[in-house]
Amino acid sequence: MNPWITDILSSPVWKREDTSILLITFASLIAWMLWRFLYRHLNDLTEKTKVHWDDLLLHALRAPVSVLIWLWPAGISLGLLLDDLTDSSLDWLETLKLVLLVFCFVWTLLRLVGNIEHYFLLTKDKDKTTVQAITKVVKLAVIVVALLSIMQTFGLSLSGLLTFGGVGGLVVGFAAKDLLSNFFGGMMIYFDRPFKVGDWIRSPDRAIEGTVERIGWRMTVIRTFDKRPLYVPNSVFSNIVVENPSRMLNRRIYETIGLRYGDSEKVAAIVAEVKAMLENHPDIDASQTLIVNFDAFGASSLDFFIYTFTKTVNWMRYHEVKQDVLLKVMEIIHRHGADIAYPTQTLRLEPESAGVESLEARLSR
Repeated sequence: MNPWITDILSSPVWKREDTSILLITFASLIAWMLWRFLYRHLNDLTEKTKVHWDDLLLHALRAPVSVLIWLWPAGISLGLLLDDLTDSSLDWLETLKLVLLVFCFVWTLLRLVGNIEHYFLLTKDKDKTTVQAITKVVKLAVIVVALLSIMQTFGLSLSGLLTFGGVGGLVVGFAAKDLLSNFFGGMMIYFDRPFKVGDWIRSPDRAIEGTVERIGWRMTVIRTFDKRPLYVPNSVFSNIVVENPSRMLNRRIYETIGLRYGDSEKVAAIVAEVKAMLENHPDIDASQTLIVNFDAFGASSLDFFIYTFTKTVNWMRYHEVKQDVLLKVMEIIHRHGADIAYPTQTLRLEPESAGVESLEARLSR
């Protein structure tokens, strides 16, 4: 064994102080056991109440209180041990105890905020993006206040620190302008809420389309429809147009259908019956714009168009409704003895221009 350690263990100081240290350690063990017993008892009580805040606060206190029960007496024991072994000042030990208190308090607040966030995310009527944004801001504020408190505990002047931070902030701002622009871009997304997690978004300005998976401080993660992740810096969204199809009230059906020129006498009746069918369709929103009209003389068809909106905005359900509408339109056309046109061409040949002699010319010979 190291001679220095042997001298410490055999010294009268150690003999005089080890009893106090053992008593403090034993007292810490008793306090920790009492806290565990009290925690279980309080946990049983809070689970019976209808209020959830007491459960969240109790769960946030569990680990920090246990750490404080062990480390605070450990600091006292360390002070007793070093008091007679060294002649130097032990003011740093008091500072360390204050830092421990600040740390446990901040740890409790962060755990409480995390528990509240988890509770609200489990509630269906709460907006996930807003909850996450508020949580991040609160955690950032708690950490900043904690750092300032710890600096003041170590004797640093907050006024001088804030003055230096103002000057240094300009330097850091110029050096990290892209990082800051992404940060403030993320803040604008949280406040303006053009989209939230789970929304389907697309941009006509960029090749961006997919479902929003996460909105971070620096970038937004979008899962494209072929399941590839797309990482978009938040500053991009301040310079592009973003469409949010998830917030549509209706989906539009806009189709042009061509009838044969031989069915010209039946066009009016077909158009009228198709319009009546749409007005009475259970999945078509008749309160929105609904137009069915003969529209144009096509190259090989008489064209009429359908312009209407479905009640559903779900992509899969929309296509089911659209299929049903088109099948019924085809049934109406066939019921009137007409048919849908397909591209055709009629060629007319003049005998003279084609180099073919007429029958009269042959007989006159």
